[in-house]
Amino acid sequence: MTYENLDRELVNALLGDGRASLRSLGEDLDVSVTTVSNHLSDLEDDGIINGYTPKVDYGALGYDVTAIIQLKVEGSSLPDVTESLKNHKQMVSVYEVTGDYDIIAIGKFSDTDGMNAQIKELLTDPEIKESNTSVVLNTASENEQFDLDLDLDE
Repeated sequence: MTYENLDRELVNALLGDGRASLRSLGEDLDVSVTTVSNHLSDLEDDGIINGYTPKVDYGALGYDVTAIIQLKVEGSSLPDVTESLKNHKQMVSVYEVTGDYDIIAIGKFSDTDGMNAQIKELLTDPEIKESNTSVVLNTASENEQFDLDLDLDE
């Protein structure tokens, strides 16, 4: 196994079980605990692995409303509006995009009244020229990650 494949195998193993111990990772990948530890440190230092967090089912906690908010903003204000959205507690994703809108934000809310209040608060920003909000009716897939391809030629 090449070291590049080792890194990818390590990422894939952690995607399967983010709580796996260094020992079990080493056993699964047939390398020493020290090798796993060194590669894991490198992946963290390089920003490939950005932390270890639980996958939370917000719906099970009462955040049953998911909203997709599209915003048009003044060009020079894009970074400020994006930063403001990132700081809203219930915004789980914020993207600067191409197309008809400049920003797409995805938020989780306990009810439509809470969603409506946050959207109205957002729209008080004079830099936001236009908005469009869609409420998700059914979640087919969310927060999915995928295993990395391995270079099988090496």
